[in-house]
Amino acid sequence: MTSRSPAKARTIRADFDQDAAPDRQGLWRGLSFAVLRLSRHAAALSFASFAVFLAMNALEFFYFRHLSGGLPSLDMRVTGFTPDEGMEWLNALGRRGGEIIIVWHYLTFDLLFPALLSLTLVSLISALGRRLSAFRAMPAQIQALFSLVLVLPYTIADYAQNLAVARLLSDFQSANPDSLTFASSLIVTKFALLAIPVFVIAVFALAGRRR
Repeated sequence: MTSRSPAKARTIRADFDQDAAPDRQGLWRGLSFAVLRLSRHAAALSFASFAVFLAMNALEFFYFRHLSGGLPSLDMRVTGFTPDEGMEWLNALGRRGGEIIIVWHYLTFDLLFPALLSLTLVSLISALGRRLSAFRAMPAQIQALFSLVLVLPYTIADYAQNLAVARLLSDFQSANPDSLTFASSLIVTKFALLAIPVFVIAVFALAGRRR
């Protein structure tokens, strides 16, 4: 049986911490450059996002609204909805309509779209920001962090809203004033958080043109 002295144990721990720190720094540096490299694909990502957006709206206006008797889907209501309005939509769809929307919206297009749109927003912020001397002067890690901080809150809110509405559609018994109000608040939050990176992109684009 062997023993290890406290001094030697502290030395080993210190060596481990020194080795781990560069690894974490290297990981963050690699993530930062990966985020910034998205700027090279801003046009392709924008085209893909627009194509998926058109497909989602085609389903909404030509299929889903037929199922709901002309009522707009909950996640299309920018200003939210009341519990009564939410129940009206759910009752108009019925269980069959709810299942169709879950399959053809929340498990397909809207499973992809928030992530795709988020990548597009990050790429546009990076691409347009690099046209500005003040943005280019910042370290790469700060540029990447700036883009992520602007976009990630929207991404999280969008997926949270999708889960909330999909749960209402899959289990009508879960629909009550509290759950409907919560889903409505998530939808309003999603659009509000989306407006922030869109506004920054517009400002960057205008500033770049003035130069």
